Amino acid sequence: MSGRNFLVIMVDELTLEGIGAYGGIGQTPVIDRLANRGTRFETAYTPSPVCVPARASFQTGLYAYQSGNWSNAQAYTGAQKGWAHRMKAAGHETVSIGKLHYRAAGEDHGFAREIVPLYVKDGQGWVFGILRRQDHTSYDPSGFANGVKIGDDPYTDYDRTVRDRAVHWLTKEAPSDSDKPWALFVSFLRPHYPLTCPEPFYQLYDPDRLPPIRYSGFKTEFRNPVLNANRTYNNYDDFFTDDRHRNEARACYFGLCSFVDSLIGDVLGALESSGHMDDTVILFTSDHGEMNGHHGLWTKMTMYEEATRIPMILSGPGIPVGVRSTQCSLIDIHQTALTVTGLGLSENDQALHGRSLEHLATKPDDPNRIVLSEYHDGGAITGYLMIRDGRWKYICYPGFAAQLFDLEKDPHEANDLGLSNQHADIRTRLHAKLTETFEDPAAISDRAFEHQRQRIEELGGFDGIYSGQNFDHTPVEFIEEARPN
Repeated sequence: MSGRNFLVIMVDELTLEGIGAYGGIGQTPVIDRLANRGTRFETAYTPSPVCVPARASFQTGLYAYQSGNWSNAQAYTGAQKGWAHRMKAAGHETVSIGKLHYRAAGEDHGFAREIVPLYVKDGQGWVFGILRRQDHTSYDPSGFANGVKIGDDPYTDYDRTVRDRAVHWLTKEAPSDSDKPWALFVSFLRPHYPLTCPEPFYQLYDPDRLPPIRYSGFKTEFRNPVLNANRTYNNYDDFFTDDRHRNEARACYFGLCSFVDSLIGDVLGALESSGHMDDTVILFTSDHGEMNGHHGLWTKMTMYEEATRIPMILSGPGIPVGVRSTQCSLIDIHQTALTVTGLGLSENDQALHGRSLEHLATKPDDPNRIVLSEYHDGGAITGYLMIRDGRWKYICYPGFAAQLFDLEKDPHEANDLGLSNQHADIRTRLHAKLTETFEDPAAISDRAFEHQRQRIEELGGFDGIYSGQNFDHTPVEFIEEARPN
């Protein structure tokens, strides 16, 4: 068999604070072992700190501004082909198990089989977020604080189902006599809220002994009108009763990190017992991070490190052991899948922004590479476009003042240099680099608003959107299996 099998394990909303291998307080021995026997990428970023755009980029290697999957109401349909399409067309087995957050069953997302798939709600997703210029009051985030509980819920039950189906596929169905490598995408919901945590994992964390929340409350940085609008819309923190309640939420979150780590251990145990461990490259990642109370914010939907920086670990045959500081992103998984499985890169693949993580792992660190993170969803009164260039992190808000952080001196982003006269030249240089490497930020933001205006019309305007269900997290509604029509 030329090439190797490719197992992608993705979790949802995992910040680096929840992973031991990244210096976090999360007790994640399985993920830590993966990191210790492979390459850990230190500066990996999500292409968008919200589910749908990030997961579209994972499949296609395209940024949201290229694909049009701007928000959680503009889901991937499979029309733009990605790495799984390429593999399937070449005769490789391609299977997904778990959350996809693509539009609907029956569409060709590249996987020949989609086992217990979770799509966006009713094929439409969360549509209220695209009213971001017109409505800043309809969103009710109170369920986040109210959902802090000990026990099981549909999210934990679903993840156990995903684990069970993955174990079954690996031990009973994974091709063992084919000359073509297979690809399996295993996608868990946790540690995404609701923060209801099974008791054995909650007990691993004492709420009274957790590290303190950084810069909690309504801080001065929210004088920036863009951040102020975001914080006003996504006002999760307002519904906590006190700091003890917040720490209980954090204990539940870290407990869910350990919970999903244990499920990943079961999947890897099945890979081992199947006899495929030695011919399978494993990629572990998350779609985006979680603010976890820092800066007075929860969930994601901002450009702070807690929301945008993600784990990226590549492990398996041919992958060196070590740490890389080269920036990378979910857009790189497209090329990674094609090189790992031996298909190779076409001219079109090489024209994309992404690079194979396998190649990045075997080359010296590249300090000049930059990746993009963008956000065009609920609470955003303009587009958010972020790049990091060495120590500097630049966030462009078209029509408003930018933000600038010196991550070397200020790793937790307490000191915004966006209005500093002493740093004007740096902001000018980084804005030019953002524009030259990707596209004009104002044009990107305008295009997102125009596409969303069209989407609002398709949904029946304001009345059509308001007549639908508003929800804070996607309900667990899945089918046993789907195949493309």
